[in-house]
Amino acid sequence: MRRLGKIWTFIVYLFLYAPMIVLFVGSFNNGKDLSEFEGFTLANYADLFRDSHSLGLLLNSVILGLASAALATLLGTVAALGIHSLRGRIRSLVMTLTNIPLVNPEIVTGISLSLLFVFIGRYMLGTENILGFGTLLIAHVTFNLPYVILSVMPKLRQTDPSLMDAAQDLGCTPLKGFFKVLLPQLLPGIISGAIMAFTMSLDDFVISYFTYSSKFVTLPVEIYTYTRKQIPPMFYSMFTLMFFLILFVMIGMNIVQARDEDRRKKHIKA
Repeated sequence: MRRLGKIWTFIVYLFLYAPMIVLFVGSFNNGKDLSEFEGFTLANYADLFRDSHSLGLLLNSVILGLASAALATLLGTVAALGIHSLRGRIRSLVMTLTNIPLVNPEIVTGISLSLLFVFIGRYMLGTENILGFGTLLIAHVTFNLPYVILSVMPKLRQTDPSLMDAAQDLGCTPLKGFFKVLLPQLLPGIISGAIMAFTMSLDDFVISYFTYSSKFVTLPVEIYTYTRKQIPPMFYSMFTLMFFLILFVMIGMNIVQARDEDRRKKHIKA
């Protein structure tokens, strides 16, 4: 039975990662057709690093991801602190409202935000060209916030509520006590939330498609234009590099979580 479980697990992971294996092999293919390997080459990677347009789109996605992750982490941490201070049904209600963006279809969120931005631009600011980096940033922060809140809340529940009282008894101001005592306890959850927010932002297409303009285009939106024609082989190289970037980020997040769990177990035993 155990062997059957291992075989089934292997099949599931093979199914999940088979597309990435095909892309990885295709990034070194000398031909343009993924169905036929014509020889090993690094030309696709060379073409990628010579293409300033594609690198510029990737840079746009990274800038947007970092900016939205930073803002979402800041706002999400503050929101988690506020939610944690609530009690009873009010906290449950607020958490339910927080979780709605997670289960809401992305196309609904994207269209709703697009209509909101157009309304604000046309009737409040008197402009037809409100869409751009600002609207993209707001949209990405909006759907990233729940991930940060859900990452920080468990750390708040694990934290001894008497720590802040003890710090203030020893002479700390509330602000100093937060940075010296509470923040280090929450840091693993904050880092996990920030990494999750960055990866979700870097990957997003649907919401970005409804809130972008030609003034600031992200890589996933640009890739959509290639869906009805053959994708240039250099993009296989870019997809491969992005996959390994996200893989390393997720490994880092798991290491942070594992270290925090080990530290917490040692603290409990002590």
